[in-house]
Amino acid sequence: MPSRFPGLTELDTAVSDCRRCPRLVRWREEVARTKRAAFRDEEYWGRPVPGFGPADARIAIVGLAPAAHGANRTGRMFTGDRSGDVLYAAMHAVGLASQPTATSIDDGLTLFHTRLAAPVRCAPPENKPTPEERDNCRPWLVEEFRLLRPTLRAVVVLGGFGWQAVLPVLAAHWEVPRPAPKFGHGVRVDLPGLAGGGSLALFGCYHVSQRNVSTGLLVPGMVEAVLVAARGAAGV
Repeated sequence: MPSRFPGLTELDTAVSDCRRCPRLVRWREEVARTKRAAFRDEEYWGRPVPGFGPADARIAIVGLAPAAHGANRTGRMFTGDRSGDVLYAAMHAVGLASQPTATSIDDGLTLFHTRLAAPVRCAPPENKPTPEERDNCRPWLVEEFRLLRPTLRAVVVLGGFGWQAVLPVLAAHWEVPRPAPKFGHGVRVDLPGLAGGGSLALFGCYHVSQRNVSTGLLVPGMVEAVLVAARGAAGV
């Protein structure tokens, strides 16, 4: 279990070394050994994936978990898969990323005012972590938000799983209403800060998954609209 860390660098290092969930450890390492044919000449990351973005971020974007041949391969959130193609293109369009693509950890991509995180840090089989795995991973995100809290003013959650996973995390630092707010695309919930901290605007957004995009449930403009709203709430 994580303890308090002095900064995100130390937290990210500890996240990358986590082996708490046996099923996820076996799966992520098996994927890294067997690889996908298209990436057979690459060395996979095959470890938990830390957050990505500046330590003074005013916006956080929270997904689900690393993709087996995306972030589990490249070692960076939403990098090297189709979900990342959609997300980073939208972030670039609204001025939150330096470029519209993310192919590798050393591709020069920089995020502006924004940090990416996930409630589960290891690639899960069939992209479905168990409730126990989600709960095992929760303290990492609690600690990440503690470190971001002085500047963080908006959180965008991608998908219903992430929404349910994030609400208990936010309750450690902000006042979450009861009954819990329901997920929906474009939903906004304003959370007062606890212990004199600043307030937070929480936004829901359909996940940028290939399935959601290919079925037309989500189009790029919808992602951009939520990100613009988050920028406004965060004052950037």
